[in-house]
Amino acid sequence: MVTRNPCIARIKAGYLFPEIAKRRREYAAAHPETARPEARIISLGVGNTTEPLLPHINAGLVEGARRLGTAEGYSGYQDEGLPALREKISRVFYRGGFGIDEIFISDGAKCDIGRLQLLFGSGTAAAVQDPSYPVYVDGSVLIGAAGGWEGSGYGGIVYLPCTAENGYFPDLSALPADSLFYFCSPNNPTGAAAGRDQLGALVKAAREKGVLIVYDAAYAEYIRDPALPKSIYEIEGARECAVEVNSFSKPAGFTGVRLGWTVVPRELRYGGGESVNADWARVTGTIFNGASNIAQAGALAALDDEGIKEMRTLCDFYLGNAALIRKALENLGISCVGGDNSPYIWAGFPGRDSWDVFNEILEKCQVITTPGAGFGPAGQSFIRFSAFGRRSDVGEAAGRLSRL
Repeated sequence: MVTRNPCIARIKAGYLFPEIAKRRREYAAAHPETARPEARIISLGVGNTTEPLLPHINAGLVEGARRLGTAEGYSGYQDEGLPALREKISRVFYRGGFGIDEIFISDGAKCDIGRLQLLFGSGTAAAVQDPSYPVYVDGSVLIGAAGGWEGSGYGGIVYLPCTAENGYFPDLSALPADSLFYFCSPNNPTGAAAGRDQLGALVKAAREKGVLIVYDAAYAEYIRDPALPKSIYEIEGARECAVEVNSFSKPAGFTGVRLGWTVVPRELRYGGGESVNADWARVTGTIFNGASNIAQAGALAALDDEGIKEMRTLCDFYLGNAALIRKALENLGISCVGGDNSPYIWAGFPGRDSWDVFNEILEKCQVITTPGAGFGPAGQSFIRFSAFGRRSDVGEAAGRLSRL
């Protein structure tokens, strides 16, 4: 019989969000009164959108499905994405700065991160912001680029702390040479957004050290400060050292529709001079037959003038939720970051175990959050609050936080 993949055995048991769901079920089973409306559990935990698709974007999906039922409108495999959508992404998000052969449409940023990890393989060192989105770390372990869980992190992965003391931006002198560096701005989970000077320093360090940046811009449309970059490619030199992943999930509400993209510039080369773009095209063409054509029709509508307005409206709605949560926490004297250019609020509970705080908020407030320890060693003593939720639920949850 075949043997188990040893990389699976090395990964920490239980992905963060299923573990949270498990604890929620256990609490509800032990407290049947939470079935009552006034005592029901409200989630400010998982970053899953809740609002219906807005009309213009939804109409694009409907029209895309209708056209597939006609001889002139039917289309099959679109491995790298519809050319019209790739051109429109370049024009709307990058001022036309990329050719369609540098933009690859996918079924979401998370899926593309996994494919990028396959592209670079087990022989490439990895570094992450600490705290960071768990997939950067767990995916690296799954493809054999890191060892097993050691209590404070995975062996073989370099953790670069991002704390209040360093402005939630890492010490780049600790960035290992010839590595992949996973960087997310606005950051999940902290909500902190990197400034232009910070990203300039990151690109400079990456070029000097032979580092390839995997830049996750999934929350870029939540940035409201015009001084903050929305793309790594706003920084000179980034084309030679960075891949950017992005998604329609959070700005357009496509968490269930599933659509994203990755930019791989032609200028990007391995240490031996080979083209990363060519290899990415080969890998995606081999293991991926392209995103849903219906989803791509919805994305085309999202990038119309009316669709762009709808995306901003949706992001503003969730930022309004974030403001309610942050105000409630600050009224309690709890130090926070995020929620202004991001849908996440990172709240500090100094000296406390984040899972203990998670349990306390659940028991006292019947509110689900996300323990910071699940995002890396530097997340200990922090809680992530998500602004994705119905306004009435978020308002009720914010009010309940006064019980802490």
